[in-house]
Amino acid sequence: MRACLRTLLTVSGVAVAAVPAGAWALNNTEETGRAAAAPPATPATSRPLAKDPTKDPAKDPAPRRPAATAEPSKTREAEPRESREPAAAQDSKPRKPKYRVVDTGACQASYYWEPQPTASGERFDPDALTAAHKTLPMHSKVKVTNKNNGKSVVVRINDRGPYVGGRCLDLSKAAMASVGGTGSGVIPVRYQVLAKS
Repeated sequence: MRACLRTLLTVSGVAVAAVPAGAWALNNTEETGRAAAAPPATPATSRPLAKDPTKDPAKDPAPRRPAATAEPSKTREAEPRESREPAAAQDSKPRKPKYRVVDTGACQASYYWEPQPTASGERFDPDALTAAHKTLPMHSKVKVTNKNNGKSVVVRINDRGPYVGGRCLDLSKAAMASVGGTGSGVIPVRYQVLAKS
């Protein structure tokens, strides 16, 4: 009986001892879980690193300061308006015209479009800005203005004609289209003979 009681007490003693040990382990696991879930505590203040006593302050370069940068909008406002304009606009000298007018006149102008040889020797191209005149030197530049609408075009003389009374210029089809005269066929024009300046 005593042996049974001793065994029971021994077993119950182990059981009694095991219960507190299990509770302690369970409690310790919960604490560890809470500690892992909580963020690590940071110190309230951080102290600057101590200077290295082996370094000589005389040999150390001066600490670099960050370059001061101005805001773009303020910098732009601070600039004078003249400096923001292009250099060409600042010293705007009147440019010499590329051509000067050496003769003027007025007459009726017609146009032609059939491919044919011209008096200059080149083949006539209805899509080129050319014209025929009775007396102007070959390859002269002539500014032709339609009196009806004010449109103008510069043509190159490469042919002779027209041989119809009252007309002094026979324009290529492209030149006549530029001044808006292909609908009527014959238009009143003002012309200026140009020479290089």
